Amino acid sequence: MDLTQSQLDFREGMSRMGAGVNLITTDGPAGKHGLVASAVCSVTDAPPTLLVCVNRSAFVHDKLLDNRALCVNVLAAHHQDLSDVFARFVPGVDRFSHGTWTTAKTNAPVLQDANVAFDCRIGSVVEQGSHSVMFCNIQAVHLPEKSDRGLVYFSRDYHHLEAHQDA
Repeated sequence: MDLTQSQLDFREGMSRMGAGVNLITTDGPAGKHGLVASAVCSVTDAPPTLLVCVNRSAFVHDKLLDNRALCVNVLAAHHQDLSDVFARFVPGVDRFSHGTWTTAKTNAPVLQDANVAFDCRIGSVVEQGSHSVMFCNIQAVHLPEKSDRGLVYFSRDYHHLEAHQDA
């Protein structure tokens, strides 16, 4: 696929917009699946809703829509290798053998040591270009006792963030 200069410029510009690294997981009639996504953001707290964008060509895309549930696991710095495992789909490889998992209210897998995990039901979906924009209604928020260093993707590479420590 040949990209226009406008598309190339857009991609380069977006690489310069740091974003949290999230592991989107699902389980249900379409099976247990996961993918890495940085296109996640808050929509509103009344009712609590997240926006998750997924490329329609991604293997997991239709599985998410069939299950109608997902968990947004916000990865910590020590999850960089786990992110790499889920970033590449390899048939027959059980990616959930990496990490420690539990089940959420929606049955979506929750990474036990995620910085935070948002258990969601998919409310509405809007198709825009190559992606589906999923509006996800929060069913539960899993907060650990403390948050670890953050993991962000910026300029096509991982970076670790330290939380500000009050003196």
